[in-house]
Amino acid sequence: MVEAVPESIHFPTEEEQILQFWQKNDCFQECLKQSKSRPRFTFYDGPPFATGLPHYGHILAGTIKDIVTRFAHQNGFHVERRFGWDCHGLPVEYEIDKSLNIKGPEDVMKMGIEEYNKQCRSIVMRYADEWENSVRRMGRWIDFRNDYKTLYPWFMETVWWVFKQLYDSGLVYRGVKVMPFSTACNTPLSNFEANQNYKDVQDPSVIVNFPLLEDPSVSLIAWTTTPWTLPSNLALCVNPELIYVRVKDNTSQKIYIMMEARLIALFKSDSEYTILERFPGKTLKGKKYKPLFEYFIKCKETGAFSVVMDNYVRDDDGTGVVHQAPYFGADDYRVCMEYDIIQRDSAPICPVDPSGIFTPEVTHFAGQYVKDADKNIIKWLKENGRLVSSSSFKHSYPFCWRSDTPLIYKAVPSWFIRVEHMVEKLLDNNSKCYWVPEFVKEKRFGNWLRDARDWAVSRNRYWGTPIPLWVSDDFEEVVCVGSMAELEELTGTKVTDLHRERIDGLTIPSRCGKGQLRRVSEVFDCWFESGSMPYAQVHYPFENRREFEDAFPADFIAEGIDQTRGWFYTLLVLSTALFGKPPFKNVIVNGLVLASDGQKMSKRKKNYPDPGLIVQNYGADALRLYLINSPVVRAENLRFKEEGVRDVLKDVFLPWYNAYRFLVQNVQRLQKEEGIEFLYNERTSSVSNNIMDKWIQSFTQSLIQFFRDEMGAYRLYTVVPKLVKFVDMLTNWYVRMNRRRLKGESGSEDCVRALETLFSVLFSMCRLMAPFTPFITELMYQNLRQLLDPAAVEEKETGSIHYLMLPQVRESLIDQRIESAVSQMQSVIELGRVIRDRKTLPIKYPLKEVVVIHQDPEALADIQSLQNYILEELNVRQLTLSTDKDRYGIRLRAEPDHMVLGKRLKGAFKSVTASIKELKNEELEEFQKTGCIVVDGHDLHEEDLRLMYTFDQSSGSASQYEAHSDAQVLVLLDVTPDQAMLDEGVAREVINRIQKLRKKAHLVPSDEITVFYRCQPAGEYLHQVIETHTDFILATTKAPLRAYPVCPNASVIVQENTQLKGSDLELTIVRGSSSSSSSVCRAPPSGSACAFVNLRVSLKDKQQDGVVLLENPKGDNILDVEQLKRICCSVFGLNGAPVSIFNGRTALSSSTDLLSLSGRTLTVSSSPADVSSSESLLCPYVNLQLVNASPAECQTGDVATLLLMNPEGKNLLQFSDLLKETAKVFGLRGRRLMLYTDPQLTAELKAPSMKTLNSKTLYVKVLPTTAEA
Repeated sequence: MVEAVPESIHFPTEEEQILQFWQKNDCFQECLKQSKSRPRFTFYDGPPFATGLPHYGHILAGTIKDIVTRFAHQNGFHVERRFGWDCHGLPVEYEIDKSLNIKGPEDVMKMGIEEYNKQCRSIVMRYADEWENSVRRMGRWIDFRNDYKTLYPWFMETVWWVFKQLYDSGLVYRGVKVMPFSTACNTPLSNFEANQNYKDVQDPSVIVNFPLLEDPSVSLIAWTTTPWTLPSNLALCVNPELIYVRVKDNTSQKIYIMMEARLIALFKSDSEYTILERFPGKTLKGKKYKPLFEYFIKCKETGAFSVVMDNYVRDDDGTGVVHQAPYFGADDYRVCMEYDIIQRDSAPICPVDPSGIFTPEVTHFAGQYVKDADKNIIKWLKENGRLVSSSSFKHSYPFCWRSDTPLIYKAVPSWFIRVEHMVEKLLDNNSKCYWVPEFVKEKRFGNWLRDARDWAVSRNRYWGTPIPLWVSDDFEEVVCVGSMAELEELTGTKVTDLHRERIDGLTIPSRCGKGQLRRVSEVFDCWFESGSMPYAQVHYPFENRREFEDAFPADFIAEGIDQTRGWFYTLLVLSTALFGKPPFKNVIVNGLVLASDGQKMSKRKKNYPDPGLIVQNYGADALRLYLINSPVVRAENLRFKEEGVRDVLKDVFLPWYNAYRFLVQNVQRLQKEEGIEFLYNERTSSVSNNIMDKWIQSFTQSLIQFFRDEMGAYRLYTVVPKLVKFVDMLTNWYVRMNRRRLKGESGSEDCVRALETLFSVLFSMCRLMAPFTPFITELMYQNLRQLLDPAAVEEKETGSIHYLMLPQVRESLIDQRIESAVSQMQSVIELGRVIRDRKTLPIKYPLKEVVVIHQDPEALADIQSLQNYILEELNVRQLTLSTDKDRYGIRLRAEPDHMVLGKRLKGAFKSVTASIKELKNEELEEFQKTGCIVVDGHDLHEEDLRLMYTFDQSSGSASQYEAHSDAQVLVLLDVTPDQAMLDEGVAREVINRIQKLRKKAHLVPSDEITVFYRCQPAGEYLHQVIETHTDFILATTKAPLRAYPVCPNASVIVQENTQLKGSDLELTIVRGSSSSSSSVCRAPPSGSACAFVNLRVSLKDKQQDGVVLLENPKGDNILDVEQLKRICCSVFGLNGAPVSIFNGRTALSSSTDLLSLSGRTLTVSSSPADVSSSESLLCPYVNLQLVNASPAECQTGDVATLLLMNPEGKNLLQFSDLLKETAKVFGLRGRRLMLYTDPQLTAELKAPSMKTLNSKTLYVKVLPTTAEA
């Protein structure tokens, strides 16, 4: 049986109950079980770190993944969804370093790698519970039981296998490379890691002089923003093709050499310098200069401290002379290698340790952190006459993505994967992937691939998968291990864990007589592990070989746009290298979620609301839909605003919920009032001829078709706006315009058609929305399924909405002509509403005429077919259709789009705007047809102009009509006032007040009520309107309308005083219709208000008379024969002995209708006996009438009878117990009551002789509680 739907709903509370339902029924696992035999849809979940709490970025990506995988399941696939955890690498180590105050490798060595890794392991899953709770609370279905962790030995073993394949293919090499280096984490980073966290910073900007040895009066001058690299300077680089100058500073008289195009770097105006000579950069090649410092003077032997050349020197910054510190810059390293200033096997000139501290070679600055040393180096330069100028420079600089500290560029020995040779193959494989949005594929990701560099995969760290290379001391002999079994065979040691503390001590005998081979100290970059996850999560190739190969590449992945240089990249590189094909077929890329001010979300700044509180206040569905219906799904950024989540509730969920509630309400009304049981069967339901039924069915089927196409193309950003628009179409158009039909006002047959239509649409909508809003759809479905004919359901398991397949498109229901017609109707109504708003004419006040002007006769015919809806929605009397706007004095005028044309026309905009405003009606009509017009020699198009309609002031229409239009249709409303229409508007205002009062009292349409009204002062305008429009008001409210006074014994539900049209209007709603006993003054009953029987006990040891009430209150607690016998035993003290009760000579049986014996005298005896019958009660009694409240404890009767004694002559009721017994009868225990002897409640009952009350009626008033008062 369908359950009544409450008027209000707290979505977060309902979601918690749905979660319990899913958990109790293990719905996710049940889904997987049901789909086991279906085709597989493969999904890879990128592993997050559990060392921090989930944020909006995680929630967004998780929601996208959940939507797509739910859709795939509902589309007939088996979708395994496993959660993964990234457990190794910098995020974990950085937390440990902070907590244990570890400054560098020496501190780790003191502690020992085993202890250090033990500490790391202890925090890896620090927030795992919070993650699981957050993911679960967001409604995401993913398997945490069957997860993968990058620290599992079997996962690490596959990572080794991946690396060995690359090594065996010649793709692994060891080299020195200048790389981004995190001094906080003591490790190099890959280029894509360095690109993840750029910030605008102020750095020192210095120009330094380098006197030529051949002429110390002339100096080359170089610019740098990293003064800390100057102690390592080995050369100066110029561009061979560009022009350089020897220039004299007119102020200092010093002579410098710099690029001519860069004179602005030193001089503000031409008068500040004199050019002495011009020459190409190549003439400077090989010139020697005086070093800044002599720390590395020995390098002079290999050509250091001379001028070199390269085209990387540009003319857009600096002085055109670039200082070369080859071990701190990639270009510097390359150029100095080309000029043999440094060699691959020479000792690096790199006087900075892994923590960014100058080593002892740099005697002036030893022990200083490089960034802190900048100011001291500048001071030294100034004191030694080498500083030309010093300032600060704002630029974008890379920071460590984990520690948020500035990176430096530093040469380090690393292990590399060759990538540059496979760029074309990477681009080819990328072309086989389908990206949403597409621009990411070609632009952001494609550009990154085109510039791909060899990938440094080694990290000088401890907590990670060790690189499986065992080498001789001279690195000449290398053994790459690809499995635990291979390591056991080579070392003769059983291996169960692959972390450093377990394998660093294992050695492999050399096959070349080089003693024992030892493992290199580095571990893998954690991105190498996450890039290996497609294989490692199933322990390929050691297990699940066939399952993996059948399901690779993945059908779908999704992550944020920052992963174009992270996970997306590493996945593609490894799959291309291993298998020559892409790792995934389809990918959705989301943008970033920013704070409301456009800044990055920051815990420190507290510039965003806690996601947990958002879910607690608004629910997960609201947050899901807000995120998905935003630019972030198109890989753009979203400024998160809490009010946006709140608006989803207000604008989408509440209207949708109310449409669902309205359906259930009217299904229950149909059953209660007309005895028709509603059960929906798509195959047997008859097709409705109502045009609005046909429209919403067609619209729904068109939506299903669109939904299937667009979701199949992974375009969530096109689907969600359509779904949200559909809620508006359903609630604000279909339900609103068919309320009367749905309430049964046009007959039960039409009501059933409308209810079937609404049910069909809501049911389809629930299935479409289920992947997006899994909670609210489950909530509705669990009730709606009670209205489904079991024979109509195709699925075997129907316990959850998420077990059902998506609805199939019923193409026979799609009617584009009807959809077009309703769209035309909607345009007319919306334009009419705008006019009403503009003229402050509430919709309650009727107007004479609406005129619709359209150039297309077919469109006018469509509008004509929906005339009744237009008249009702706009509250007008007449609809006039026309193609002739001239008849109404309407002219076209044009306004320029200031933003579009202003940018394009610039200086000509003002004159063109003036000409646009002078365009004639005929010219604009032609523009309407062609979409193009020439104004002042400029071609203008549809996007450049806005056409509007205006009245020719010489016509009479300007005062009678108000106009508004869109691109197709023009609507005129006759706004001239009319008294009869104004009166009707006031009557509608009264209806509105009554309906709002009804809502305030939480009444439903089936509740029987009467409305009483009083206008003060009486006889004024408002009073007259209500009197003349009583039937009109009744037709809408379906509740009798009566003038005051309200009967004192009426059961008042709610009362309100309000003002309307200068009068005070008092409204009171009482229970029951005007024809029922509760709302009118009732005459007191002439006898007992309740059915009764007199009883005569005639047994050998007892002769006694008494009374038993057969019901009390009236209509409640009706007795059967067994209950009557039990009460007899109690009243007459028969001690539970078996008794027989006779009506005359007939014994009562279980089938006897006791109410039909009311007023009779029955005997309690061992045999039948003839007795005289009394029509009145044998015992004194009093009737009770409940005046101002309803009975409680599931009772409905508001009249009752109280026996003042029973049996006859015994148990006389005392006055002090009268109130208590009255309260007990009506189920109002604990409430304070007052008793009156008159229905006007003016004469309160005082303590009389109880016998004087016999057969009287007392009126019961219930006093309000403190809360009610």
